[in-house]
Amino acid sequence: MLFFTRFALVFGGLALAFGVMLGAGLRQGLLALLGIGFGAVLQGARFGFTTGWRNYIEHRDPRGLWAQMLLLVLAAALTLPLLANSTGELVGAVAPLTLSLVLGSFLFGAAMQLADGCGSGTLYKAGAGAPMSIAVLPTFAIGSFIGASHQPAWIALGGLPPIDMLQFGWPTALAITVIGCGLVAWLAGQGARRHRARLAAAGQTVTLGSAKHWWIGAVLLAVLYLVHLVVAGQPWGIVYGIGLWGAKAATALGWSPVGDAFWGAAPHAQRLAEPILADVTSVTNIGLVFGAFAASRWNGPADIRVPSAKRLLIASAAGLVLGYSSRMAFGCNVGAFLDGIASASVHGWVWFAFAFSGSLIGVRLRQRVSGQPAGAPAAQGVAA
Repeated sequence: MLFFTRFALVFGGLALAFGVMLGAGLRQGLLALLGIGFGAVLQGARFGFTTGWRNYIEHRDPRGLWAQMLLLVLAAALTLPLLANSTGELVGAVAPLTLSLVLGSFLFGAAMQLADGCGSGTLYKAGAGAPMSIAVLPTFAIGSFIGASHQPAWIALGGLPPIDMLQFGWPTALAITVIGCGLVAWLAGQGARRHRARLAAAGQTVTLGSAKHWWIGAVLLAVLYLVHLVVAGQPWGIVYGIGLWGAKAATALGWSPVGDAFWGAAPHAQRLAEPILADVTSVTNIGLVFGAFAASRWNGPADIRVPSAKRLLIASAAGLVLGYSSRMAFGCNVGAFLDGIASASVHGWVWFAFAFSGSLIGVRLRQRVSGQPAGAPAAQGVAA
């Protein structure tokens, strides 16, 4: 029976990619395949940005943060030489240092803990069947759609222009990235050691499970990230596609993008007019959802845990904030954090600093609304 399940999942993934290729061309079909790979790795390796941060905040378990730093270093090492030597066919993720970046990333960091997922986390957990993420995804789309409309006004509040470290050459940009990631990893390790020392002084011991899945996930995601950049000509993204879904839904209900500061401008108006399969991020997102579904069912039926109505309502509200703040901050943990730092843009580091600060508050709020002590497992999800 398991053989037939796996055969159906593989066949379904190939059929999805082939269908996208027939409808939108070879490149889009390849991007759908890459999306399936992203989803399978995120779900299979349980590589969650939100979880990694929360594990450190609650338990001083640094392994998730270490794996994320490894992903950043590998992604930068693989792609910065290509970006530096590109004549325009490849572009990185570079954004200005605005007030909206600071405020948006802080709000996003807090909201993602209440929603139990960032952009990629919401997609892959929804694909795996997690009820909370399924409830968050529609409100995320609404928030991202509205946030994009307001993004030009937020940017107009001012700030500093983009700082692209590739201007100093890719070896220097990569060295700075490696040093920055190494510093974060070292600080996380120092915090973990101090925490263990305090527990030991109190007569307590800490036993951690295997971290193998974190390291495997980081390496595979970095390879997929490189291939995506080459195929798409741009870094892996999440939020734009989700916001586009919200905008298309609004259009179907009678809303007009004419005069809108974001959706009414090219090329966004063109994206609204085109089929959804023509959008790079949407196609990757669709593949990601299927890949997560396949990974969650690979060894049989998933163990779905249904949270309370209160948690679903709070998570849905957090989804609105997630979507809106992600547009303020030029992306989520993928589009701003991973893409920004891997592209040697300073805004990625600013995003990380303020989003992590927001998560410090978000974790405390999550503990209150869930009625769980620090470090207790979530009341919903797809069991590992």
